[in-house]
Amino acid sequence: MAEKNHPGSQAAVSETADRELSITRLLNAPVELVFKVWTDPGHITQWWGPTGFTSTIHTMDVRQNGVWDFIMHGPDGTDYKNTNVFADVVKNERIVYDHVNSPKHRATITFTGQGDKTLLSMTMVFESAQELELVDKKYGAGEGQKQTIGRLEEYLGSFDC
Repeated sequence: MAEKNHPGSQAAVSETADRELSITRLLNAPVELVFKVWTDPGHITQWWGPTGFTSTIHTMDVRQNGVWDFIMHGPDGTDYKNTNVFADVVKNERIVYDHVNSPKHRATITFTGQGDKTLLSMTMVFESAQELELVDKKYGAGEGQKQTIGRLEEYLGSFDC
């Protein structure tokens, strides 16, 4: 398992590095399957969110300007309403969406096929470094991102690839 996860990495040369939360992981599944379980509501509810969370999806229209409206249910009973608007979708390559409610951010997920594996990269860019710091301290966003991708990896393991 190759992985990196860093809030505001100083190693990045991007002008948004101080407000980015990124993870990269090599998944043991073909890119077509990884993209499918990321874009199909029947699949994403099986793994989306940190450990102990579940999701109820109201709308998931995976296309440019399409809306993904859902509620994440925390293990403590707290509900978190989420609305994302897809800015760019390229099948088996890339998903970009804007999280339009607080905390606002843009997420970019890339899928790179490497034989029968997929290199997945996810970067969330927040409005400011202070917003990223607050989200990481208040909600554990960095750890939550790791757990979410870990749950994706575990779910992919249930398929015969």
